[in-house]
Amino acid sequence: MAEVSRSQVEKALEAVIYPGSGKSIVALGMVSEIFIADAKAYFSITVPADKAAEMEPLRLAAEQAAKSVEGIVGAVVALTADRKPGQQQPAPAARPAAATGRPAQQPGSSKVGVPGVRAIIAVASGKGGVGKSTTAVNLALGLQSLGLQVGMLDADIYGPSLPRLLKISGRPQQQEDRIILPMENYGLKVMSMGFLVDEEAAMIWRGPMVQSALMQMLREVAWGELDVLVLDMPPGTGDAQLTIAQQVPLAGAVIVSTPQDLALIDARKGITMFRKVEVPLLGVIENMSYFIAPDTGARYDIFGHGGAKAEAERIGVPFLGEVPLTISIREMSDAGTPVVAAEPDGPQAAIYRDIAEKVWARIGAGERKAAPKIVFE
Repeated sequence: MAEVSRSQVEKALEAVIYPGSGKSIVALGMVSEIFIADAKAYFSITVPADKAAEMEPLRLAAEQAAKSVEGIVGAVVALTADRKPGQQQPAPAARPAAATGRPAQQPGSSKVGVPGVRAIIAVASGKGGVGKSTTAVNLALGLQSLGLQVGMLDADIYGPSLPRLLKISGRPQQQEDRIILPMENYGLKVMSMGFLVDEEAAMIWRGPMVQSALMQMLREVAWGELDVLVLDMPPGTGDAQLTIAQQVPLAGAVIVSTPQDLALIDARKGITMFRKVEVPLLGVIENMSYFIAPDTGARYDIFGHGGAKAEAERIGVPFLGEVPLTISIREMSDAGTPVVAAEPDGPQAAIYRDIAEKVWARIGAGERKAAPKIVFE
């Protein structure tokens, strides 16, 4: 199959007429740069902010036009709006409640939830390299070990890790209603951009495309009935975190850090961000807290010790526990066999289960605050 060019997709979009103008969205300069990866087209359409809520038919028409190009099997199309200072951001349109029968919007919340999903939690870190994704996977499996139905969404568009950590390969199937069936392993339902593009593909996207992809992977996936959906967030405080905080009713956030000062400085930024957008902080995990030599049993505090616990106490955030730096956790993560699944009776699995019990205790019974509306001027 010949490679599809951007100009071919742009040519197809010339047939999409902006309502009331008689001109195409291409002629009006409304279409962003078109990105093509793995036979899928990705682009955004800039529309007037006061008409954004009415533009879903336009978005669907553009999506269909892109998919009409030979060699294109799918399209991710985002609506973006230019907005003047002081103008309120229109609320996103809610999708139907699908087969679960639950409302798409949670009572008392201004944010559109996910049908069938009881609670959504974000696992975040201020910087990369602290073992956040490994922690998120084992936390999800720890929650599952409590008898809960658990799913995971890989919110790191640029560097998805879940396909490898959970040893899942292949492409997800799509139903006739455009809803995607999640991939599964170890009893977890999983969705990741890593299932949709090649592992070595570079995702050169600006903010609107990241936002659109996140919302589609969150709301256009047949999650079914879940007690908890764990979001493995990218490191830092960028577009993905703000998009999730703005549009998703989070039950809370878990912050992962290592003990050393440099990691804690960045962890504080993540904590500050979630507090500013009024997302409850479920607690802090100190990862790579200490190292036990397998040959002698001697303990070494390679990155220091206790820094995350002291910081949590200082700012009044629950401390969830210490996870040691062990060869087994690293080896099993690299092999796609998380330690909680591979060695459920081992000491490392017990640590993750204890953390999972603390997290569930904070979200399982208590009332959750409605997520706030965020307007960026």
